[in-house]
Amino acid sequence: MSRSTRRQFLEESMLAAAAVAAAGLTPIPLRAQGNSKSANDVIRHAVIGLRNRGRDHLDEFMNIPGVEIAYICDPDAEILAKSKQRVIDKQGRAPEAVADMRKVFDDKTVDTVSIATPNHWHALATIWAIESGKHVYCEKPVCHNVVEGRRMVEAARHHHRLCQAGTQRRSSGDLRAAAEYLQAGKLGKIKLARSIVYRERETIGKPGAYQPPKQVDYNLWLGPAQDEPLTRPNLHYDWHWYWNTGNGEIANNNIHQVDACRFLTGGAGGLGIWVQSVGGRFGFNDAGETPNTQITVHGFDDFAIVQETRNLKTAQYRPDLDEGWIVECEQGFVAGTSAFDLDGKLIQTFQREGENHFANFIRAVRSGKQEDLNGDILEGHQSTSLCLVANISHRLGQTATPEEIRARLESDNARPEFVDAFSRMEQHLAEHGVDLAKTPLTLGARLVLKGESFVDNSHADALLTREYRGEFTLPKIG
Repeated sequence: MSRSTRRQFLEESMLAAAAVAAAGLTPIPLRAQGNSKSANDVIRHAVIGLRNRGRDHLDEFMNIPGVEIAYICDPDAEILAKSKQRVIDKQGRAPEAVADMRKVFDDKTVDTVSIATPNHWHALATIWAIESGKHVYCEKPVCHNVVEGRRMVEAARHHHRLCQAGTQRRSSGDLRAAAEYLQAGKLGKIKLARSIVYRERETIGKPGAYQPPKQVDYNLWLGPAQDEPLTRPNLHYDWHWYWNTGNGEIANNNIHQVDACRFLTGGAGGLGIWVQSVGGRFGFNDAGETPNTQITVHGFDDFAIVQETRNLKTAQYRPDLDEGWIVECEQGFVAGTSAFDLDGKLIQTFQREGENHFANFIRAVRSGKQEDLNGDILEGHQSTSLCLVANISHRLGQTATPEEIRARLESDNARPEFVDAFSRMEQHLAEHGVDLAKTPLTLGARLVLKGESFVDNSHADALLTREYRGEFTLPKIG
């Protein structure tokens, strides 16, 4: 058995065992919230962005005692009307329903805001809300580019407002227990962390000339993004796969796994000292721009994080598990929320009382303490930015044959885990009949980082930010 095959077998076995072990435990109830329901203690909340995750925001905040949905906001009149009725049915009274979020920020009686818009709006909406005196819960990825994320942190600190990132695994008691175990050195020095998302998706359709839905205020929907022609059939959700508005699967879903890796490893030293990606968009032949198959390595001083993302159908680690994380140490592994020895034998499965991530935000708002947030914006920014610099490597890369890529990785003394992941990628694409001569892989640029910028690479630095449209320009802080 080759090293790559043995590593894959061991990782698959541990993730499967961790899932079985966790399923066999009696769940510990989430921590109760002792919030007052008195009229003087009501938190007036606004939800901005109402599709998919925004609908979850409505339900979650309406379930927290002492929280009133005062406003809902979306530039799509149809979803706005449906959401208003949803709140009436649950809450018994109607919220204000507006298309322009600035009307929410102008109302000084609003205490808190949650952002569930497309990615390109996250930072500006958050900063505007903070500047108007609100505390903010912002969905992942918290920003569309690295500069935006840093600006969000600056805004929260400058205006003394709380900002929670929607990386809800940080409120898992089991994960917190595993992190304490690792950081106490129980398995020795940390060597490697891997985040994995195998999420099958369908093609989004052929490119063409399309019009936005009539019920959408398209100018407000675009906001900070460039007014580019709509080239896909579906405006909603498929914005994820366009650079103008989204950041691909790595930032859409792998953000959760890489955030868990950072949490388990104690922060992982910011954005690291180098990054390189390999991948592309295969098998869809559609209007999308972002990779649907991608591996990235982030090099740190003494360990690495490997992100692995697939959207084509692939064998799962087990039928009900399409994502996860593994931390490799000198004396064993943590997979999911279980610890294993070097031979993959289960040592223990962690279990601890957790907390609803939305309720944690409200609890922190009531206490006024940043340290009560389980997912402070700084951590959300750094986890998001790992995904963003991976995409910058990809966007500055060049197509190459598998042989050229392998030779380049070997000449760069790439981490063996990178080479192993690349071998798995080759096999995965071959199983789908992908002809890499016709649709070649992109070998991303190997980029050296210093803090949150790149060393001697103006092209990479340019992708740390974006061009903004007129009234939707990102504010400077202070």
